[in-house]
Amino acid sequence: MFRQLQHRFQSMRTLSRLCASAEAHARARGQTAPGVEHFLLAAIDLPDGSARRAFESMGADPAAVRDAIEQQYRDALQGVGLNAPLPQAPALTPPAPGLYQAQPSGQEVMQTLARSRKDQGGPLLGAHVVAAVAAMPQGVAARTLRAMGIDAGQLAAAAQAQVPSATSAAA
Repeated sequence: MFRQLQHRFQSMRTLSRLCASAEAHARARGQTAPGVEHFLLAAIDLPDGSARRAFESMGADPAAVRDAIEQQYRDALQGVGLNAPLPQAPALTPPAPGLYQAQPSGQEVMQTLARSRKDQGGPLLGAHVVAAVAAMPQGVAARTLRAMGIDAGQLAAAAQAQVPSATSAAA
């Protein structure tokens, strides 16, 4: 029972850190709310290191994700006929306190995490976020993974391999 409470508090701290970091990534790029790609970057930043290890176990550089996301933005602009470099959006200031706001793709990640975590023991880790993102077949993050030559299914499996099993988490 104590272990479950400890995991819950740890998960709440991780979730708070994840959301704050995702929001910071979005705001640094002039976006008012984080999308799935910002949650992916935030997961890589988490101190547990499991998201980074998932990428590294596949031979992918987690530090390259940010540039690959930026390339997806550039490609999207070129796709609509804008061949100019990405405009440097001014970093936005944090919003006033209130309900947390995310883009629909960011909301989907959060809902997927909430559903998947109900049946799992142990605290929330960056690897859980990577697995949730890898399961999303469309969007900036999915295109980013494909552009990096990363198979989403294999990344999800690599992320799950970073999560201690429920039996070892209970020990």
